[in-house]
Amino acid sequence: MVAERTLLSRVAAALLAAAFALPLAALVVRAFADEWRAPAVVPQQFGLRGVHEAFSSMSLEAFGNSLLVAVLTLSTALALGWPAARVLGERRLRRPGLIFGVLALPLLVPSYATATGLTEWFLRFGLADSLLALVLAHLVLVLPYVVVVLLAGFGPALRDLEEMGDVHGLSRPARLWLVTLPALRPTLAAAALLGFLVSWSEYGSSLAVGGGRPMLPLVLLPFVGSDPQVAAALALLFLLPAVAALVAATRAVREPL
Repeated sequence: MVAERTLLSRVAAALLAAAFALPLAALVVRAFADEWRAPAVVPQQFGLRGVHEAFSSMSLEAFGNSLLVAVLTLSTALALGWPAARVLGERRLRRPGLIFGVLALPLLVPSYATATGLTEWFLRFGLADSLLALVLAHLVLVLPYVVVVLLAGFGPALRDLEEMGDVHGLSRPARLWLVTLPALRPTLAAAALLGFLVSWSEYGSSLAVGGGRPMLPLVLLPFVGSDPQVAAALALLFLLPAVAALVAATRAVREPL
């Protein structure tokens, strides 16, 4: 009975993996199809035109800009979200719904509209079209996600563990490394993964605040309707950091510090 359940679980996992892999396989084929006319099942001609476009100087610059903004935004969101989530998680607030409502306000309207309003302030403070403006615009959207996810890790259970560390004479740095981080590792990994993906894929605020600075979502989208081969190749390039972030988050949860 146990062996049958194990076999069924493996078959179900394989089918689920195939369901996710098949669209990606089609994307790979599309990226190398110089000619693919319906109703043909396979391309009539393969080539590297899409790959060459995906690795052009502008695409690589956009890739670097998007990665830099995502990393800076995530780092800032974690630095700000950690103390905020700790305070919210450890205190019994009279009106927690109000706090969550304020956090979620930037998510209730399209990101382009939010970023357009921010652009007015960036112009007044001389930050328009700068890297800092992009990071701040992304941060407005990323921070609520990071705080809400981190909030699940803070509470009485963590406080009890930290108090046990104090009883055993651990210093604050030792308590952070030996108690707090291991206890929060799954939550922290989930918050980091979500925050990175939100910033990495953000289109609206990059368009409104970027000032013409190439970002990968902005470079990719025009090709979706005009050139599917180039769009597929850029989409594969777009997937690389996302998959790397997913693998890193999974390993962070499974492996000990």
